[in-house]
Amino acid sequence: MSANRAGNVRMQVAPAGPLRGELLVPGDKSISHRAVMLGAIATGRSRISGFLAGEDTLATMRAFQQMGVRIDRREDTALEIHGVGRDGLRAAHGPLDLGNSGTSARLLSGLLAGQAFDSEIIGDASLMQRPMGRVVDPLRLMGAELSCTAAGTLPLKIRGGARLHGVEFALPVASAQVKSALLLAGLYAEGDTCVMEPAPTRDHTERMLRMFGVEVRSGDGRICVNRQPLCATDIQVPADISSAAFFLVAASIVPGSDLVLKGVGINPTRAAVIDILRAMGAQIEIHSSGAPASEPVADLRVRYSPLTGIHIPRDLVPIAIDEFPAILVAAACADGITVLTGAAELRVKESDRIAAMAAGLHALGITAEPAADGMSVTGGVFRRGTVDSAGDHRIAMAFAVAGCRASGQVQITDCANVNTSFPGFAGCLRAVGGNISEQQV
Repeated sequence: MSANRAGNVRMQVAPAGPLRGELLVPGDKSISHRAVMLGAIATGRSRISGFLAGEDTLATMRAFQQMGVRIDRREDTALEIHGVGRDGLRAAHGPLDLGNSGTSARLLSGLLAGQAFDSEIIGDASLMQRPMGRVVDPLRLMGAELSCTAAGTLPLKIRGGARLHGVEFALPVASAQVKSALLLAGLYAEGDTCVMEPAPTRDHTERMLRMFGVEVRSGDGRICVNRQPLCATDIQVPADISSAAFFLVAASIVPGSDLVLKGVGINPTRAAVIDILRAMGAQIEIHSSGAPASEPVADLRVRYSPLTGIHIPRDLVPIAIDEFPAILVAAACADGITVLTGAAELRVKESDRIAAMAAGLHALGITAEPAADGMSVTGGVFRRGTVDSAGDHRIAMAFAVAGCRASGQVQITDCANVNTSFPGFAGCLRAVGGNISEQQV
């Protein structure tokens, strides 16, 4: 059992009346990870506001502290990072334990490949089973010396002192994590490192590298960097659209609901959840903040509306991959059938999310037919029941949303890992009218 899941949590959700009010969900997890990583290897002091103080991002922060970076927490969501420069990291005393965070493990593998010292990356029981070959293989093409298990999983051992050289690498599958790992390694490599994407993925790494003064060349699905220093800067982390997605769905399916989600990041490589829900009939208004920033931000107003099943466009799948647990709950409340294809990546997340969602939907009386790369969901009525979240934070929160529209109480087990991305989730749901309680087990 992983450390994160020891002393576990069970959530109980009863049908709710209308969800109403304003809500600020926690900061974006992807951006928080990258802000810490780049701030640590920049020269000078960076200030990060809106930082997500979740278990995943705190694992990233602790890893850099182990490598000699001073990071001061001014508030729960405000950091000052005293960067040591691109070549200033020091060897940690022991393995870097990244808990449940696949983003940390994969991005750090690229960054550490260019260091002068040896490193080892480990994680909790879930992370130790997740595939790392997708980053190990292309990093080896750059000259990195890495080893993992025969199954391509952690622990990952990285030998320091390797002379990296740039490569041109075409991603076989769209993956922001692999792209980012190679771009971070490219900061330490001789020559250009160029990554070609088969489809757009979240571009937070490219945007943030530019904020730290790095020249990034991009166009036509090709992103290139070379060996460059980074200069400290200040980062404002927007509210996480992946966290907001649960409330976009909740307000869409609970009659009478009217919610405003404040300051949400609507980066076009992340906002496909809005397009998908709107295609199903959701009433979502985007009120742009108008403030200039590297990441677009807006207030989102969502009101209840009857939904209709759709065939989810395949081109939107890579840029909504983390939101599908929530989207599939919306599909279960829609009239007709919703079909998801092209989402095989869901099989290798914190859980097999296709299997976990299908099992949970079945447990609540919904017809769901899983496939290798997606599923079809026939809209119906959630009945009372118990769902195993498989220790996956997004599965747990998705079925908490389902409980708001169920005919009776829904119990979700193995929920401790909600804190990896959304500490205080239950409190936020209660604050807007949700009927949810938590119990330590």
